[in-house]
Amino acid sequence: MKKIDQILQSQLNDIKEQGTFKEERVIETAQESEINVNGKKVLNFCANNYLGLANNSEIRKAAMQAIQEWGFGLGSVRFICGTQTIHKELEQSVSNFLKKDDTILYSSCFDANGGLFETILGEEDAVFSDELNHASIIDGIRLCKAQKYRYKNCDMEDLQEKLSNSDARVKLIVTDGVFSMDGTIAPVDLIVQLAKKYNALVMVDDCHATGFIGTNGKGSGEHCGVLDEVDIISSTFGKALGGASGGFISASKNIVDTLRQKSRPYLFSNSLAPALVVACLKALEIINNNKNLITKLHDNTLYFREQITEIGYEVKGDSHPIVPIMIYDAKQAVALSEMLLEKNIYVIPFSFPVVPKNQARIRVQLSSSHTLDQLKHSISAFKECGKSLNII
Repeated sequence: MKKIDQILQSQLNDIKEQGTFKEERVIETAQESEINVNGKKVLNFCANNYLGLANNSEIRKAAMQAIQEWGFGLGSVRFICGTQTIHKELEQSVSNFLKKDDTILYSSCFDANGGLFETILGEEDAVFSDELNHASIIDGIRLCKAQKYRYKNCDMEDLQEKLSNSDARVKLIVTDGVFSMDGTIAPVDLIVQLAKKYNALVMVDDCHATGFIGTNGKGSGEHCGVLDEVDIISSTFGKALGGASGGFISASKNIVDTLRQKSRPYLFSNSLAPALVVACLKALEIINNNKNLITKLHDNTLYFREQITEIGYEVKGDSHPIVPIMIYDAKQAVALSEMLLEKNIYVIPFSFPVVPKNQARIRVQLSSSHTLDQLKHSISAFKECGKSLNII
């Protein structure tokens, strides 16, 4: 065995001993609220399929028609020969949806965040990042030469102190719109107020908000009443907007034009596949024309949060369909998830390093496609398993 294999094997053994080794369960059907795992049907409560569009028949049909008309792939990056009419249509559709000048597509939101900061910020500038921001934001900020400040999670006093002590040329405040491990929505309205006071820009990563948070699903900015005043929005097509892949940044024309010229993940990654582009256009059309999906998701969220709390579990957040059920002990979280799977409830335990040590949890994610009977069955299973493990 080579030295690197010995080192990594030892590290993997330690992870397993700590009870934080992540097994990938294989699903054997399409992504739905009910799926097959290990040969049996289970209720799926761990997907980002918030609006149930991942296997929507209209979206599937649009994707298949797109392959017939536009081909399977482009084999190129955008600036060479990889931009089709449909790419510009999707960018315009997203821009209209989020009320921004322009939009640029990326292969993922991770790439979008990775290619933003070093492109638009220089040494004279400063970036102010929430301490719980997504890993893609953290990595993207590391690549840039701007002065870097990290403020306490959603702590406006700490953010204000850091803003007041900076004389940077450009100040950029960066936050997740929704903190996905906690199911909490950022106070984007308060952030905008501070941005005005200190002449700063606001950037929001809305991956866990676009399509279903806010009255019209336009995200955390709409939820907080300041959508027009958020300068930069990054998000994904891989969650509520069809659940496949791809990301984007919506902002002013100058920001987007600069990203097209200099953003490395954009310049050196293949164009989004035609089937994906047309499917995302259809997903936006469905969301714009059917507010019932958002209403049903919010109803399911309220019911589940109330019921899971009533039977004795502690949960984080308050109104988001991400419901973190706090277990704290990593091995207990794994045991609970395995026991729930035996009762046909598919959930995933989260532990260090995904969340802080001793903050293990089961993260339940609700969808508009979940029925009331499915929610009731899951609550019953959580109650029985929780009591069996002395968690509740």
